[in-house]
Amino acid sequence: MRRNRKPQYINEYLDRHGRPRIYLRKPGQKQISLPSPLYSESFWNAYRAAMAGEPEKVARVKPGSIAAAVNGYYGSIEFKSLAASTQAVYRGVLDRFVEKHGSGPVASLRAHHVNTIIDGMASTPAAASNFRKRLSGVMEYAVSSGMRTDNPVKDAKRVRYESDGHRTWSEEDIASYRKKWKIGTPERLAMEVLLHTGLRRSDAVRVGWKHVAGGRIEITAQKTGVELSIPIRAELMGYIKNCPKDGDAFIAKTGGAARSDKAFSAYISGAAAKANLPEGSSPHGLRKAACRRLAEAGCSARQIMAITGHTDIREVERYCRDAEKKLLADAAMAKLDGHFDVQKLPNQPDELGNFDDNELKSLIEKGAWRSRQDSNLRPSA
Repeated sequence: MRRNRKPQYINEYLDRHGRPRIYLRKPGQKQISLPSPLYSESFWNAYRAAMAGEPEKVARVKPGSIAAAVNGYYGSIEFKSLAASTQAVYRGVLDRFVEKHGSGPVASLRAHHVNTIIDGMASTPAAASNFRKRLSGVMEYAVSSGMRTDNPVKDAKRVRYESDGHRTWSEEDIASYRKKWKIGTPERLAMEVLLHTGLRRSDAVRVGWKHVAGGRIEITAQKTGVELSIPIRAELMGYIKNCPKDGDAFIAKTGGAARSDKAFSAYISGAAAKANLPEGSSPHGLRKAACRRLAEAGCSARQIMAITGHTDIREVERYCRDAEKKLLADAAMAKLDGHFDVQKLPNQPDELGNFDDNELKSLIEKGAWRSRQDSNLRPSA
């Protein structure tokens, strides 16, 4: 059964308090309440029991349990204000946690319990760090709703790991991609839209003529709700000018239908692979390349954020620091030009280090002349 279709006879909704409710409503029978979240192990066990006519086996979420706290969090303003794609990611992490620990009382959860779970994820530090963040959100909700008095995750160990996330496309990557996909191909158009706007994939697959006004792209970021106003440079206009005016988006399928953001990632990665780009060349890597280019052009962090819609300046400042390091390195090496043109002779005496370049050149020339004179004085063999 596909996850994007609800099981038969299932009705899911939020009650007036914002809590998720799931009911099995078979025709001619009394509705049966099932535990949430949908698709969790507890849900499937209860669903199968109810479908088999054994409702007494249906497990209910215990008030005050960890599962109850997670369910309440799903109905909170903090969770509901997230983008749908972000909600799905959060649910994936928390649903797995509920399947293992959902029956326990949320008030009894301690920092050492969290540490034990984190230690069990030592081989996947990124996942452990993500789990810690998601659980902290649930515990903050539990505190605000009176289910407990503190957030135990704050006292739990932090996960330290080095990760740059998605690899940033280099200028060599961009050149190789352009060489493979000529102007006029949909693969080329998709890459150029990403590179010249810095949009996230969820926004890149939506942007079209309906977002163009006054030579700018006016669009609200789906993930953060930030309103973006991106000037359309002549280079980008050259790529989009022939896109159908009545189309939903610039980046579209052959029939004109818009692409889903998940399918779009696979589309770009596949096109990059055919251009012999390194593994992991993704749409987000092009967004990072757009940030890199802006930073290397001398843009400030705030200027970059105005284009990309980032909400955390620390993330953007990293691009600025990296660009500044390159400029400083170039300036440092440029200072060497003209200062050390003459190389030292082999086994050169230390006292020569006190001579300036002209004196050293004179000594070298004299040494070469004497060497020739000495060779003329030697008897022939």
